[in-house]
Amino acid sequence: MSQGKEHIPSEDSRKLVKNLAAMGVRYVDIAHKLDINDETLRKHYREDLESGRIDANAQIANTLFQQAKKGNTTAAIFWLKTRAGWKETQVTELTGAVDGIAVTFKKPDE
Repeated sequence: MSQGKEHIPSEDSRKLVKNLAAMGVRYVDIAHKLDINDETLRKHYREDLESGRIDANAQIANTLFQQAKKGNTTAAIFWLKTRAGWKETQVTELTGAVDGIAVTFKKPDE
């Protein structure tokens, strides 16, 4: 890493940081690519790091949402589980008879 001289972000370096952050590249690896330490990266590129991550998540969320609306069952289930709090439950059911009387016990999964 470069030592001693002040890092000055360029339009190209900002674009690179935003794109790498969008892809989920670790900050330490982005810093290495720019030949700076991760403290300098966070100091000069905080907005680029955040907006890259947020924009990528929004694009993927939109794709998932559109797929769910088009009838993709897997996408719809995933959306409902993560966004609407849906969950899968199991019910344990025992049936039998006591003195000739039918008895049923149901216990929902917790």
